[in-house]
Amino acid sequence: MPRGFKEELMFTGMMAGLMVIVMEAYNIAMASGIHAGFIIEVLVGYPLALVVAAILDLVLVGPLVKAIFFNYIFKPEWEQTPIKIALCISTMMVLGMVTLMSLFGIIVTFGFENITWAMYGRAWILNLCLALPLQLVIVGPICRLLLGKIQATIDEK
Repeated sequence: MPRGFKEELMFTGMMAGLMVIVMEAYNIAMASGIHAGFIIEVLVGYPLALVVAAILDLVLVGPLVKAIFFNYIFKPEWEQTPIKIALCISTMMVLGMVTLMSLFGIIVTFGFENITWAMYGRAWILNLCLALPLQLVIVGPICRLLLGKIQATIDEK
């Protein structure tokens, strides 16, 4: 877990960077298939999606999830097994980020005036089906490993 704001920024950058690129590619592939301009389309949309995701993570979803978790869910005995804390926070973060980033994707793709509940519900479910295992099995462990290495390097100095 990040120990300060600087580490929080690094961790969020790594996490959002990996999650956004995969989720953007997934959503474009679902909407229009993998075609000749696929990689360019992913790369063109990536910067805006990354900025929006990082802001939502740092300003809204992250603080809200941590407040809910540490005030209502956390049990002191979980400090003995930090993976429980990480998995619970990660799951809650995915739920919050999928909820907001699905809306962002639909607005960017179709415009605010063209959104329907059915469109949003479909996007939310499809995004959750990829984002949750992606976060829990691949991206989360990679980012926690990298953060641990960064923290170890800082502690050595």
